[in-house]
Amino acid sequence: MKKNIINTVLVTLPYTGNHWTELEEALYPAKIFRIDAEDKVAVSVALTEADVAILTGDATEQIWQEGKKLRWIHCNHAGLALSARPLVFEREIILTGSSGRSGPVLAEHTFFLLLSLLYKSRLLDENQRKHSWPGGFYADDRGIYEKTMGIIGFGYIGKEVALRAKAFGMKVLAYDRSFDELPKNADKCYSSDKGESVEELLKNSDVVVIAVRLSDETYRMIDARAFSIMKDSAFLINMARGAVVDEQALFEALQNGSISGCGSDVFETEPLPESSPLWDLPNMIITPHGTPEMPDMPANCVKIIKENIRRYREGLPMLNRIEPRDVYTK
Repeated sequence: MKKNIINTVLVTLPYTGNHWTELEEALYPAKIFRIDAEDKVAVSVALTEADVAILTGDATEQIWQEGKKLRWIHCNHAGLALSARPLVFEREIILTGSSGRSGPVLAEHTFFLLLSLLYKSRLLDENQRKHSWPGGFYADDRGIYEKTMGIIGFGYIGKEVALRAKAFGMKVLAYDRSFDELPKNADKCYSSDKGESVEELLKNSDVVVIAVRLSDETYRMIDARAFSIMKDSAFLINMARGAVVDEQALFEALQNGSISGCGSDVFETEPLPESSPLWDLPNMIITPHGTPEMPDMPANCVKIIKENIRRYREGLPMLNRIEPRDVYTK
């Protein structure tokens, strides 16, 4: 990769204080347009010059239409499906994100959903409201100790989930595009680039955690067939993107007992429509696509951006760069 000069930067991040100072210093001596993302007129002016854009959210239609000089776009969040258009690769634009900024708390959220299902939190809440103390409440249940967790997508979140799964005494199966070697905290791994199917993981897991990037490759990869392969006692946890799961197939699997339960923080349409039948399923735990923040989320983001500024200038591989196979056209 050739070295690059940063001439003019459009920045829509709302950072202040030390967070902004660090970013400003890292971009020096580039010209910076520091603009509110909602100020479309000012954004237009900046896009006449900008060769780099560091954005709060996804790259909008305005960015693509007016940013003719852009060579690198950084979107300051994790899932980049809405920005990963074919146009990115046609114009040879570098597109990066801030994956990894929240891995530990997203892993905590994974276990919140799992334990809520396992310990029947919805039924416990009902019993507490009724002042009910049922005997033998967990007589037919088993904890997660020595059970198997399958993690689909072994990036930042997947690795953090695996670390915690091991602390709970679980066996871990990992599925991703490729592995140079058996990853830490995984007992076995499956590689799609080697032609290995996710089916073995689905068949052998008591808990399936989705932490994979949404792309045309992964769109609705958890479908009716996947549910038919999973154990009827298994739980599904989705911390990736809603469209990785076929929601109609999920509803049917939960309703007919093909799987035991599901916890999801993400859905194909958000907010989840009031008419969705998923709301009323007793074996479904829903959270509204939100997780408690890391101790200093802006600092984590700035650290990633600063490192990518360095790498861009030096012509080195970029952190969290979207590849052609990550394109999303659905």
